[in-house]
Amino acid sequence: MRTKIEAGWIVGHEKGHHTLLRDGVVVFEGNRIIHVGPSFEGEVDRTIDARGKLVTPGFIDTHVHSGHRASHRLISDTGRPIYYGQPFLEISVPKEGATVSGDARYLKHGDPGAEAAFARNATFTVAELLRNGVTTFIEFGSQLKVQDALLAEVSRLGTRAYLAPGYDCGRWVGDEQGRLKRVRDDKLGLDGLEVALDWIARNDGAAGGRVRGILVPREVETASLELLRRTREAADELGLPMATHAAYSVIEFYETVREYMMTPIEVLDSLGMLRPTLNIGHGNFISDNPNLNFARKDDLRLMGEAGVSISHCPINIVRRSRTLDSWESYRAAGVNISIGSDTYPRDMIMNMRTASYLGKVMSHTYLAATAGQALEAATLGGARSVGRDDLGRLAPGALADIVIIDQSGRNSLRYGPVRDPVKSLVECGVGDDVDTVIVDGEIRMENGIIPGVDFGELNAWAQQAGEAVWDSLAQWDPLGRSAEEACPWCYPAAGFACEPV
Repeated sequence: MRTKIEAGWIVGHEKGHHTLLRDGVVVFEGNRIIHVGPSFEGEVDRTIDARGKLVTPGFIDTHVHSGHRASHRLISDTGRPIYYGQPFLEISVPKEGATVSGDARYLKHGDPGAEAAFARNATFTVAELLRNGVTTFIEFGSQLKVQDALLAEVSRLGTRAYLAPGYDCGRWVGDEQGRLKRVRDDKLGLDGLEVALDWIARNDGAAGGRVRGILVPREVETASLELLRRTREAADELGLPMATHAAYSVIEFYETVREYMMTPIEVLDSLGMLRPTLNIGHGNFISDNPNLNFARKDDLRLMGEAGVSISHCPINIVRRSRTLDSWESYRAAGVNISIGSDTYPRDMIMNMRTASYLGKVMSHTYLAATAGQALEAATLGGARSVGRDDLGRLAPGALADIVIIDQSGRNSLRYGPVRDPVKSLVECGVGDDVDTVIVDGEIRMENGIIPGVDFGELNAWAQQAGEAVWDSLAQWDPLGRSAEEACPWCYPAAGFACEPV
């Protein structure tokens, strides 16, 4: 079938960069774009009226952790200073001998209610991404059963995804005084790599080619050098992209330097892992960051010369008073910046705005981190991170992954007058402005409605699931705290029961 979209504005593509076209058309046949321009004289089977709307490439979220993210509500405006603002340690490190309760990512196959929880979390994740215009996402290393559930939902709802079980050589736990303690098991990591390779062998190319594999050793400091080396060898042999958390934490930076006398980035470089198709989660605590006061400032050069990709998650890290230092320096060095949501909300438009504003502040110029650069990071940057030239762009030959955005404000005055639609999108837009999402040439969401998804029912389930996480905190928190002790109410309680509603 040949489809034409008549658009008010189009983010096109030419010579490696986005372009802006007013009152034009996008035509796709099957799952491929065949024409982008002012007009099209050929016959079409269907016309989509997007006049007065903005048509862009589908967004690519390069840092997704599956689930409802209820545990992240426990670190809003609070935290333990000994963790240096690293949210992972705040909410995913149980006391020794316990597991994080109520979160499907930590359930085991066969646990009561596990399969239903895996499925619900996958539905919540994929539906939220799709509702916000994300056509491709990269899941950052959840366990096997989570990946199986995501595969099922990606197949059902029609998105594109890079999936595979993550693996590591152990984890952090809390001791009897709440201090961090590392549990190390190198064989666990090597076995996990084999599980990931087996999963990829069985599922790479599934869902009509929309599912692809990716190798994810979860964090540099929880992976042995042998595990990282074997990951790189497998990536070379199979042509797979890789992703890992690195240069993302003061503790991780310190532990890596202490153990190897190299920074996390230098470790990756020594193993030959730095490349455009290595997605470094965050990458903000590099040796060049003045907050680390590290004498040898060489990480940015190494990353730039390799053209390495980072998944910048601006909303997540600014909550912990961190950001890139700076957007302009990373771009000038040659680092490929992509954008990830990591946590709630999975709103790529809000993440673009946050990246743009903080990029200007940290670069000390309002000419940095422009709206155009932010949208490029959310589209082309993501495509580069997985080695694709058929995603993240609207051009003949590219896959028909397309987003239509309504900039009317939807019964509000939020946008006001629109002169440059991309600038207005980044400065004024939210994910709810996404009207229609097309993936692989198929309409997967229209007028904000995703067939087979009941948002009201999902929200009700997520609230119930979240309360189960919060109610169970004392069972697994290293300090035995209640949710109210770990994350006090924003104001003193006055005349009401301190329970979620």
